[in-house]
Amino acid sequence: MAGFVVFHVLKLTSLLNILLFLAAVFWLLFESCTANEKRYRCVLITIASAVAGYVLFHDHGLFKPLPVLLYLLAVGFLIMQAYNSTRIGYQNLIIFTGSVLFYSFGVKKPVYIALFLLTVLLNFIVAQFIENSRYTKKLWLIFGILFNFWWLIFFKYWTFGTENINALFHQSFTVKNIILPIGISFYTFQNVSYIIDIYRGKAKAEKNLVNYGAYITMFPQLIAGPIVTFDHVAKELKSRTHTIQKVEDGLKTFTIGLGYKVLIANQIGGLWSDISMIGYESISSRLAWMGIFAYSFQLYFDFCGYSLMAIGLGRIMGFELPRNFDHPYMSLTMTEFWRRWHMTLGSWFKDYIYIPLGGNRKGEGRMVFNMLVVWLFTGLWHGASWNFVLWGLVLFLIIMSEKFWTGKTLNRIKPLGHLYMLVIIPVTWLIFAITDFHELGIYFKRLLPFLPQKTYAVMDNDYAVHWAKYWKYFALGLLFSTRLPEIVYKKIKHSIITAVLLIIVFCMAVYCMYQGMDDPFMYFRF
Repeated sequence: MAGFVVFHVLKLTSLLNILLFLAAVFWLLFESCTANEKRYRCVLITIASAVAGYVLFHDHGLFKPLPVLLYLLAVGFLIMQAYNSTRIGYQNLIIFTGSVLFYSFGVKKPVYIALFLLTVLLNFIVAQFIENSRYTKKLWLIFGILFNFWWLIFFKYWTFGTENINALFHQSFTVKNIILPIGISFYTFQNVSYIIDIYRGKAKAEKNLVNYGAYITMFPQLIAGPIVTFDHVAKELKSRTHTIQKVEDGLKTFTIGLGYKVLIANQIGGLWSDISMIGYESISSRLAWMGIFAYSFQLYFDFCGYSLMAIGLGRIMGFELPRNFDHPYMSLTMTEFWRRWHMTLGSWFKDYIYIPLGGNRKGEGRMVFNMLVVWLFTGLWHGASWNFVLWGLVLFLIIMSEKFWTGKTLNRIKPLGHLYMLVIIPVTWLIFAITDFHELGIYFKRLLPFLPQKTYAVMDNDYAVHWAKYWKYFALGLLFSTRLPEIVYKKIKHSIITAVLLIIVFCMAVYCMYQGMDDPFMYFRF
């Protein structure tokens, strides 16, 4: 695997690189036969650090005094930790350093990696002050929250805010094209939940920086969730077991998630891409409805697939990451839907915004206000654009109407509830999907052809052409949105049939990715 990465991915095929690689391999083989565990750990760290150093200094041109000094200090720290740590501590060290390396491949710019490590270090220190201070706990908490959210606001909302100020007050402030670091929304929420839990006494501050670093940077959930609170993994950071059964179960869960993403989400997402290329003005009403149903399936199986992959990888590593989806498309109301969709995000907003604001304990009017705040924050969390604000506001209005008027009826008459959600879910996702209000208005008019609208070259049977191409993915999306596949899977989970089917799914997914039939995860941009 290392040879494949070195020679095929990094294209380091010179004679010197091959000789160095072979020398490293023989050194590892020799050490594995003669060295004790601690010495062997140090050898592994040394060789891995040498490869990382080559990439940093040769490929990225960072051969300067300060980067070299920081690199040597980091290597020295890793070797010292590898030699002195317990077995579980060494495993956490590997998770920490490997996850940072994984993150660096995504962001590439060293300044983002430095910022990421700074947030880990500062939150680790702030938690110690919060736990050990008698009179300044709240000040340290406020400082930590402001520090974390400042970077999220700067990278995610600064350009949006500046553009709106310029438009509103007729100013001309400079707007820079700020690149959003991958996963900043997710690791910011985890850092904030950690220091708040320490302040509340819900968790004890982690005394080992490597353990805390492993929690925040854990690569399966680092860039797109699920959002894992510290108390969920605190015990496993200090003691966890690895068994063949866990590895097998983790591989199966990972493969199911991979199939969701590559074989359903990516494929049915092609319809939404086709419609975007055609232009919303030029599609029929039937194709418009097909398009938003396709987007709804794509978004669900993309993010649910990622969450399952993260849970599977976590299980292989000995961690039980929280479930993030519970068949949300089978809900009867939007209230129920958001208890089942992105469950860790919903829990975060409930525990750290809704309840601190007073929840439903201070009267009906205050409860409505608190819900409005939560849903506006939910919209803005997903993106710095007015369509996300509108999306959050629409969800708030729907959920409030269910609470005071329609909810009981929809829950009592299940066919009515399912029919209601069949329309509401894709329509709300449409607001989520299209950021331009003019384009959004055009699409809504296409959904309701009786509204006045400009008509361009619309083919009446365009839906039939696309249905012939995508109907099988709609069938898969509908089937796997229900509980039926999960019920069947639990009954035959340990059979040879399941193993064969999952191997086929894995091979098909890899083949699709090899053919270029894959897309980035949709939640990476959040």
